[in-house]
Amino acid sequence: MSAKLPIATAPTDGTKVTVYWTDRDGQENESVAQYRSLARLKVAGGQWDDSDEGWWAYVDSDTQKRIVPHSWSKAGGDDDDE
Repeated sequence: MSAKLPIATAPTDGTKVTVYWTDRDGQENESVAQYRSLARLKVAGGQWDDSDEGWWAYVDSDTQKRIVPHSWSKAGGDDDDE
């Protein structure tokens, strides 16, 4: 397992990395996520605003959610962008 690094040092260019975050129930989670800028979201289509920018991860096989991670490490795979 890679060392956990401060989230402020994570790449914000759309690279997928493993992030660690705490949900509203206090449960610690580990997810593969990517930072999506407002410009990147708008290219995908739809209506987006500043509050949509941030870290996005799948919370199940069909659902993506914006999360607020506290640390990160390099992801193990080279999956294509969604």
